[in-house]
Amino acid sequence: MNKINLTGMPDKPYSYKEYLRNTVDGGMAKEKTKLIMASTTSTRNSGLFDVLIPAYEKSTRYDIKVEVIAVGTGKAIRLAKKGEADLLFVHDPFREEKFVTEGYGVNRRPVMHNEFVIAGPGNDPAGTRDALNAAEAFEEIAQKGAPFVSRGDDSGTNIKELDIWEDAGINPKGKGWYFETGDKMGDTLLVAGRKQAYTLVDTGTFHNYESRTDLKALFKGDPKLKNHYSVVAVNPDGFPGINYRGAMDFIAFVTSPEGQRLIAHYVKHGINLFYPDAVPSMTARKKQQHKKI
Repeated sequence: MNKINLTGMPDKPYSYKEYLRNTVDGGMAKEKTKLIMASTTSTRNSGLFDVLIPAYEKSTRYDIKVEVIAVGTGKAIRLAKKGEADLLFVHDPFREEKFVTEGYGVNRRPVMHNEFVIAGPGNDPAGTRDALNAAEAFEEIAQKGAPFVSRGDDSGTNIKELDIWEDAGINPKGKGWYFETGDKMGDTLLVAGRKQAYTLVDTGTFHNYESRTDLKALFKGDPKLKNHYSVVAVNPDGFPGINYRGAMDFIAFVTSPEGQRLIAHYVKHGINLFYPDAVPSMTARKKQQHKKI
């Protein structure tokens, strides 16, 4: 079998153990090496990294310690553009593709998806449950002047929210019912709960924080609310000092059947928080299982 070239990954699902057997060892230092991953707060708030990262550190042949910088996608990309991260794990396809096209990143790979939901008080004063789509739900919130809490932090979630407001033909900035936290997804959700307000939240964070707030997932299912996560290695041509081999090794793990299986089996309150994208057959099986339940 041919050795794997670390400038690219195989196009078909590839066992991580097989990858390790057939990877040329470029002599990564034997002492513990730091791998800096700039990621979204939603992945950390979901609890997924508490499962995924220890499994990777145990599986890799390298003595790697993953350090996560959990910020909004916009800030994560800005850090990577300065060479302050080795790897991105984010959820803004447009900005990810731009990051690669501009030469800052290489080997962008889809990893998983879930969806955003519009969460709010159980009595749903704006009537969002009956909306035909996400934009109509936002219109109802604006018309009723119901409080809405935004992350306001240039994150992938914030950009998605602003896209929906634009679809609704509404600029919420400066309105008395619109609040911005500038904070992480979990903290923003808790603020919305205290204010009995609406917010846009990914299902991973929502279900992980569900026991800490009385907000309900009121509207979901619009294709506009699909939430895709990808990994991207920072281009070593621009930043020779980054841990490129470690980044490529992590990408190999998280997109392998082993890594994808961990994602497929990550459950909170009996609900799958993410569906794997690198091995599509796993997502198909998982969704089929849900239909049978």
